[in-house]
Amino acid sequence: MQTQMKPMLERRKEAPEQSVWWNKLSLAQKFSASSLGKFGYEITFVRNDEGHSLAVMQCNGGVAVISEDGDIDTSPKIAIR
Repeated sequence: MQTQMKPMLERRKEAPEQSVWWNKLSLAQKFSASSLGKFGYEITFVRNDEGHSLAVMQCNGGVAVISEDGDIDTSPKIAIR
């Protein structure tokens, strides 16, 4: 007698592309992004500006950017389309 296994449900809440962005962050950016994540921020994209990585995160219409060194700016001068 064979028993059939039911497929497991995917329970992750993060969008799959977030893991792709996460892999593009420096270690310092990961620490800062993790801190902002506790407040509901999610990685929107990572921009490479003049050879430097800039992580852009959003939460309820608010925007924060994280420099390659992990510095957080919650009032960035950045236009998001």
